[in-house]
Amino acid sequence: MTDQPATKPQTANAMWGGRFAAGPDAIMEAINASIGFDKRLYAQDIAGSRAHAAMLAAQGVISTSDAEAIREGLLTVLSEIETGDFPFSTALEDIHMNVESRLKEIIGEPAGRLHTARSRNDQVATDFRLWVRDQTDAAIEGIEALQRAFLAQAEQGADWVMPGFTHLQTAQPVTWGHHMMAYVEMLGRDAARFRDARNRMNECPLGAAALAGTSFPIDRHMTAAALGFDRPAANSLDAVADRDFALEFLSAASICAMHLSRFAEELVIWSSAQFRFVRLSDRFSTGSSIMPQKRNPDAAELLRAKIARILGATVALFTMMKGLPLTYSKDMQEDKEQVFDAADTLMLSLAAMTGMVKDMTANVAVLRTAAASGFSTATDLADWLVRTLGLPFREAHHVTGSLVALAEKKGCDLPDLTLQDMQSVHPGITDAVFTVLGVDNSVASRMSYGGTAPAQVRAQIARWREILG
Repeated sequence: MTDQPATKPQTANAMWGGRFAAGPDAIMEAINASIGFDKRLYAQDIAGSRAHAAMLAAQGVISTSDAEAIREGLLTVLSEIETGDFPFSTALEDIHMNVESRLKEIIGEPAGRLHTARSRNDQVATDFRLWVRDQTDAAIEGIEALQRAFLAQAEQGADWVMPGFTHLQTAQPVTWGHHMMAYVEMLGRDAARFRDARNRMNECPLGAAALAGTSFPIDRHMTAAALGFDRPAANSLDAVADRDFALEFLSAASICAMHLSRFAEELVIWSSAQFRFVRLSDRFSTGSSIMPQKRNPDAAELLRAKIARILGATVALFTMMKGLPLTYSKDMQEDKEQVFDAADTLMLSLAAMTGMVKDMTANVAVLRTAAASGFSTATDLADWLVRTLGLPFREAHHVTGSLVALAEKKGCDLPDLTLQDMQSVHPGITDAVFTVLGVDNSVASRMSYGGTAPAQVRAQIARWREILG
């Protein structure tokens, strides 16, 4: 498919009608044309036109023979575009006029009946909705593939211990499986947001015409059903002015990209020489042009940055829409490039993250050593003091803090303190305390719903396996 420069401005005038005597100059043509990007809507545009023509024939607005000629001609146009033989023209401004102009060349006079009872306003609103709906379905599919990759990691390491962090400081031991399942939950909310947005966007604008509807006896329920919509949009003004569906898609995409960025940041940290928690595969790592020892997590770093593009598109569309009166304004031509780029970026990000999660290898021994460091079982000790000795939690917290200070002074961890050491801080402590200080004991004890205990992790894995099917 190649863009061809306009050589006959009057071609555009012919499509516009007789209102303008002179054609647009080159600058106006350049700023006005959208075919450079909205040609991506060709399949949706042709599907909408076929549904519209069939409805017009069913309602007796156009003849059956004209509708059949339009149908066959549109299939020819579709084939030409898909095989790269379609001559896109900037003089014809957009995908709608390019398709209609070529249709006229193929079938002649019946092509002029296709635009009966519709406008480019409801046409583009329909095309764009269809495209965003398709991308929403693709996003959900991509999210679920990534969830399955995290589930596989969680299943493999349901009982591997690792440090849990707050403030990027060691907090309490958790399991690898529990950490992986946190992202399954985040992504589950992402998929739910896309599904909710899809439900709201699934109203058909076609038949709203320019803004006020039409006097022709059209059947908007017929075209809505033919295009897979739940119903026609109920207000013609709102139908052509609405871009909420695009804003919701971008909003959901931004939150999803933020989640991907958070895990990408963890991968950058975890794969560093200082942490060595994971090893990324060669497929998602690069070397250095000067330092032969380097193994850079470039894919994760790039994913960490993708949120900027998607969030930028979201802000741009919000800003563009915020000051527009009803109904359609030419400003709204600027809606598509932002959404196109964000959708492409999200799908690439989901695919890349799925590959990284599938391929990454956890360093189980390093995880375990790190889990036991930094007095990670201090909370378990405090809980034991409450349960066994009946201390108020605040007092138990103080006793534990004193024991941590003692361990620091001795240069050891809590489990390495002797019973005598502990009793010097609180005489009621018995040797039973050592049963809660190991990292395995710690994670196994966290049996509350949603906790890090391996049994709880496996229960959540089973729940998500059933949800995802």
